[in-house]
Amino acid sequence: MSSPPTAPPQPPVTTPDGEPPRRSGPLGAAGAFLRNTWRGLTSMRTALVLLFLLALAALPGALLPQRSLNAFLVDDFYADHPTAAPIVEALGGFEVFASPWFAAIYLLLMISLVGCVLPRSLEYWRGMRQAPVVTPRNLSRLPHHASADVADDPDAVLERTRTMLRGWRKAEHTEPGGARTISAERGYLRETGNLVFHLSLIGILLGLAGGKMYGYEGDVIVHADGSEFCNSSILGYDTFRAGLRVDGTDLNEFCVRVDRFAGTWLPNGQPATFGAEIAHQTGSDLRNGVTSWRPGEISVNHPLRTDGDRVYLTGYGYAPEFTVTWPDGQSRSSDVQWRPVDQSGTQLSEGATKFERPGVEDPEVRRTTQIAVTGTFAPTGAIDQEGALASVHPDLRAPTADVDVMLGDLGIDDGRGQSIFTVDQQKIEDGELRTVAESRMGIGDTVTLPDGTVVRFDGVTPWVNLQVGHDPGQSWVLLAAIVMVGGLALSLSIKRRRFWVRVRPIEGGSRIELGGLARTDRAGYGEEFDRLSAGLLEPTDKKDG
Repeated sequence: MSSPPTAPPQPPVTTPDGEPPRRSGPLGAAGAFLRNTWRGLTSMRTALVLLFLLALAALPGALLPQRSLNAFLVDDFYADHPTAAPIVEALGGFEVFASPWFAAIYLLLMISLVGCVLPRSLEYWRGMRQAPVVTPRNLSRLPHHASADVADDPDAVLERTRTMLRGWRKAEHTEPGGARTISAERGYLRETGNLVFHLSLIGILLGLAGGKMYGYEGDVIVHADGSEFCNSSILGYDTFRAGLRVDGTDLNEFCVRVDRFAGTWLPNGQPATFGAEIAHQTGSDLRNGVTSWRPGEISVNHPLRTDGDRVYLTGYGYAPEFTVTWPDGQSRSSDVQWRPVDQSGTQLSEGATKFERPGVEDPEVRRTTQIAVTGTFAPTGAIDQEGALASVHPDLRAPTADVDVMLGDLGIDDGRGQSIFTVDQQKIEDGELRTVAESRMGIGDTVTLPDGTVVRFDGVTPWVNLQVGHDPGQSWVLLAAIVMVGGLALSLSIKRRRFWVRVRPIEGGSRIELGGLARTDRAGYGEEFDRLSAGLLEPTDKKDG
């Protein structure tokens, strides 16, 4: 009994592109989804959209006060807009650049840029290394072409061609039929410029990321009376923002002493210049036990640069000095900085200078006899139409303070942190802190409390706000930016062009066919092609004559 005939083998099923079909099912669908998502994310259109979204997302950071820059303005926003402020807070409006949604846009943009740039960099790398293409069959179809018969033999024509095309990348071929060709191309530095430009963009992104991870930034207020600040611990800062890889235990050590605040103003109060006379010690000075200080100045946009850190002068203000003398003759003085609250720049300030009575051992008595001198300070005092204190100039021309002297429990011993600029409002509402005296004071004036305690306004000390920044990626970003500009200049100034020569032997000489093509739409290649053509097609005897 014969076996049934077998079916002939079937050819493998392929897609129109000649590739085997991908498996269907959950894994295939997930793979297709991820592949299409990656292609969409790394497209140039997506990168441009994300760049626009990033600029749009940064607008609230410019329009709304940011807690990392000035927490007091955020408090003022809460006071002025009590209904809208919690909503803005919930949306991250006071910490825009640290919010999850801004970080998500930034991260997607970085991924999109890297996904766009790296494949293009590989293309430019291949284009920079590729050999000139083979001579086309019909050179007369090219934008630039010419032909002529010359009396020179093919070897002489090719040798002359090699001489004229010195500096071009060349490849020689022999075609069927005996024709010999030279393919030449010039302008490969254009692809090099493109490659450098795109790789430099990656370098800038890496430099920015490194600066955010290993950098830090902090603000500190220093009195301009010879007070010092040393960058040895985060505890010395008023606010400190550390990078992801910074724990605050390995800061670049240096010290700054602020000797004097120097400011000049126009008659209308507008600042002309302001800066600070300082002295500093570097890390090597401190490690080697050097006691001398290096003098210098810092001003707006002219920071102190030392040990890889930058120290900027970002603001200034005043610290009224008060002395409290108790009935038993003991006294204490303090000059705590008061914060400017006048947006017009007249440096009208408010604050709270707090005192504890010395020599009191009873905890209850010590807690209930604390004194706070609160109120408003004007460097050039004047009285407005409502009888309130105002400032008409930011310079110290007529220092005046409207103070409320408060007595009671300031909450200093509660173990809870509190602002140096205000007293605990809850203590006032609970009756644990009460106002016992009010006065408008000039320098040297005093106010006496009911128990005989005397508060004296002694003077004013300027203070400056120093911002210390450490960004180890800054130099790399600068270097990458310079290289990127150089690469862009190369890619824009150099034109890529091709030149082909075909030489056929004929009776009595050679037939030369020339063709040229500019790979970039740039004017000027026609003149270069004409010059090369004239040099190759011109009869030898004419050139000798």
